[in-house]
Amino acid sequence: MTTTSDVILERMMSLHPKIIDLTLDRVWRLLDIMGNPQDRLPPVIHVAGTNGKGSTQAMIRAGLEASGAKVHAYTSPHLARFHERIRLAGDLISEEALTDVLDRCYQANGPEPITYFEITTVAALVAFAETPADYTLLEVGLGGRLDATNVIAKPALSIITPIDLDHQSFLGDTLTEIAGEKAGIIKRGVPCIVGPQHDECLEVIEQQAARFSAPIKAHGQHFHATTEAERMVYQDETGLLDLPLPALLGPHQVQNAGSAIAALRTLGKDEFACDSAMTQARWPARMERLTRGKLVQRAKGAELWLDGGHNPAAAAAIVATLRNLPTKPTHLICGMLNTKDVTGYMAALADVADSLIAVSIPGEPNTIPADETARIAQSVGLAQSVAQNVESAIDSLAASESGARILICGSLYLAGHVIRANESA
Repeated sequence: MTTTSDVILERMMSLHPKIIDLTLDRVWRLLDIMGNPQDRLPPVIHVAGTNGKGSTQAMIRAGLEASGAKVHAYTSPHLARFHERIRLAGDLISEEALTDVLDRCYQANGPEPITYFEITTVAALVAFAETPADYTLLEVGLGGRLDATNVIAKPALSIITPIDLDHQSFLGDTLTEIAGEKAGIIKRGVPCIVGPQHDECLEVIEQQAARFSAPIKAHGQHFHATTEAERMVYQDETGLLDLPLPALLGPHQVQNAGSAIAALRTLGKDEFACDSAMTQARWPARMERLTRGKLVQRAKGAELWLDGGHNPAAAAAIVATLRNLPTKPTHLICGMLNTKDVTGYMAALADVADSLIAVSIPGEPNTIPADETARIAQSVGLAQSVAQNVESAIDSLAASESGARILICGSLYLAGHVIRANESA
């Protein structure tokens, strides 16, 4: 039987009993065995933060590629297929290449303990080192200081997107503690772009940057991004750019776009690259309107939207986006994990949603049971019900209110399930 990437990934899941175990020791060990690929990468742009990492990275990639650059990109988690995590010189890694690099890392690691994220990150770095490109975009998985991506001695650029409360059991209970973990990606002398931050987070970042003599470009101080007459106006010390609004929907994307443009300008890219960052970026499951597919057909005349945000700050971004859309009845289909602030997430959405249908996330051991999700929704004032699955929830809403807006939300894992279900034959 032919070994596939799925088979190897399944084997990798058994190498460590914990899904998350923040330390770099196991990563350094395997990187050394694999010939230290982290030292042979094209210039690295390292992105950390709580919200907006993926969107910011997508805009930077669009701008760099428009300028003619070949760009590696690493993101997590994936939605439908693991291959989404690794782009080699602009293209998703092939099944053949993924299977080969995963197998080599698995064989080199042997029976030694290593987490799934750690060994797959090493595999990505090996693939990047072996494929010519002009830039490498690395998105932090969790935190920053002890994240498996934090092995680059001298990135070309560091970026810290907005920080908020999330993953407290791993990163700390306060914004200050979490900011300290995120700021761990700052390297000596390496410029750092800083998106909009709470005051206490910015103070931590500035202290870390000063400690490592890392020049900072901070939103609201060194660059500004605002909207004016359906355009985005970006300004920094080198001048003003009049740009299209980001293709990614939502007022929060203007802030992410500001960080992306600051990064492109720091890298010496021109206005064409900045313009392309706005118009060409694509990032699925971030207030994405689904317009074709099996689930769209089930929705009949209803709009079908998908968002993978899962914390109160992400919910606030959803609210702002919905308020910018034409007014119509809005119903949520929601499934979440038990590691998230479910009450905070729901409370933010209560003012813009007419109802919520709770579902469990298929195949996820950490899913909150639909009944519990519904109970929390009720506690914050949302009309609620329970459905066996997303399909039956869509059927129910389509039958009762055909012209409504349906937003499937609460988890990237749920979003991945929806994407697969929408594409299935």
